[in-house]
Amino acid sequence: MSDTLTLYYSPGACSLAPHIALEETGAAFEAVKVDFATAEQRGGRYLAINQKGRVPALAEGDWVLTENPAILRYIARRHPQAGLWPEDPREEARCAEWLAWLSSTIHPAYAHIRRAERYATDPAAIEDVKAKGFETCADLWTMIEVGLSRGGWAAGEHYSVADPYLLVFWHWGRGQVLGYDMARQFPYWTDHARRMAARPAVQRAFAREGLPLPA
Repeated sequence: MSDTLTLYYSPGACSLAPHIALEETGAAFEAVKVDFATAEQRGGRYLAINQKGRVPALAEGDWVLTENPAILRYIARRHPQAGLWPEDPREEARCAEWLAWLSSTIHPAYAHIRRAERYATDPAAIEDVKAKGFETCADLWTMIEVGLSRGGWAAGEHYSVADPYLLVFWHWGRGQVLGYDMARQFPYWTDHARRMAARPAVQRAFAREGLPLPA
């Protein structure tokens, strides 16, 4: 494992989570921007790296890994000194639970609004997909708020790769698509986001991606 890791990311996308995790390790890595504005993710050069045409992708030499739960787990295992994967069995299970839920339920719900054309072709059906997406996201964001209401970090007492992943969805919540008043509607989650913003690794990742820190 001597090759430097290369992260393929798009600013503000879910690739922000492994971007932060890599910064947390303190190890050298290369961050390569994939420009969604020019559909670079669907171009032949990027598809040769990740045939799914999505970010993130993590490369180590000619070995490529995709999907956030796998990438975050690999970063944590590759850099155990960073303490990004819980040692306590219950915290480990909770971390894995967050990763699974965020990737399989929360992200697709948001995509039903942001990328409704993936799920329907008829204009009326597309609007129905979006409407249901808004309803679902409101419920899911509330569930996350409840999950973080006990304080601490996502998995428990210790910081883990689940925390940067949660920050992605806090950031999306305040964005134009959902337009939530995160501080008012989700105060526990916002407290978590503000604690994240105090971490130098988060500050570096947000600066590289040109994103405003949680305030």
